Amino acid sequence: MTHWQGKSNRKITGGKRFYHRKKRKFEISRDYELPMISEHKRKIIKSRGNNRKVRIVGAGEVNLSDGEGNVKRVEMKNVIKNPANPNYVQRNILNKGAVVETEKGKAKITSRPGQDGVMNAVLIEE
Repeated sequence: MTHWQGKSNRKITGGKRFYHRKKRKFEISRDYELPMISEHKRKIIKSRGNNRKVRIVGAGEVNLSDGEGNVKRVEMKNVIKNPANPNYVQRNILNKGAVVETEKGKAKITSRPGQDGVMNAVLIEE
């Protein structure tokens, strides 16, 4: 189901708002597609102005930085904590701020996988 990102039918005071035009195509957003831990899958989406977005649908590895400039690609095991939504932990959904368990230890995701198409993370010291 698509989402309409226009104004509400009601004013702040609770009164009815009367529109001077109909809904427009550029006010409609796309369905949510949440990236999960699985085999690596990407999806290219056409956006407005003949541009493209790369959306990660599934990821099994992450570019892990240790904070000193060293970056290695390591495998993710599962999601430990997700401040955005506690249900995302059970479903292994990845987004910015999620803490994942890797081979090297716990890591916090710093990129936006649904927008950037990249999985970057920083190692958390325990």
